[in-house]
Amino acid sequence: MNHTLRLAQRQDADELLGRSPLAALVGMLLDQQVPMEWAFTGPRTIATRLGRDDLDAREIAALPPEDFAAVLATKPAVHRYPAAMAKRVQQLCQHLTDHHDGDAEALWRDAGTGAELLKRLNGLPGFGKQKAQIFLALLGKQLGVTPEGWREAAGPYGEEGSYRSVADITGPESLTRVRAAKQEAKRSAG
Repeated sequence: MNHTLRLAQRQDADELLGRSPLAALVGMLLDQQVPMEWAFTGPRTIATRLGRDDLDAREIAALPPEDFAAVLATKPAVHRYPAAMAKRVQQLCQHLTDHHDGDAEALWRDAGTGAELLKRLNGLPGFGKQKAQIFLALLGKQLGVTPEGWREAAGPYGEEGSYRSVADITGPESLTRVRAAKQEAKRSAG
């Protein structure tokens, strides 16, 4: 995997997201209750604090939980809730280790349909239906992972030309459009 992503809006963090399936998954996992750029910068911060250029699911899963929690809690913290998110990241990495030999890309490499891929993503620790659909849309729209029926499986996030989620962010202008759409949705739900 070697794609150009602009989710963190920071070159070094985006470069990691574009070449590391695990980093992209971890960024998506962290994308809750913090600004999107902060969440997607998290994988680069974690890798740097571990003295790595990339993330390794087996290594992260094997770390003592208190040590990994300290990696996320070191100031500036990787997330607003570093201990809880450290636990979730380790659970995700343990799942990948147990089911895919630590290879995050294996989740989508041989998925025959969008529905199958959505089921796999939805089965990940910390991924509910909406997060799984958004990540599926990101895979299809920006990472070239397009099994049959992926747009339908991604629901509204898979719609072409939409500005609903991180799947639609390709730079500062689209980030502004996604934020505006989210604000409008909040006002309408209001």
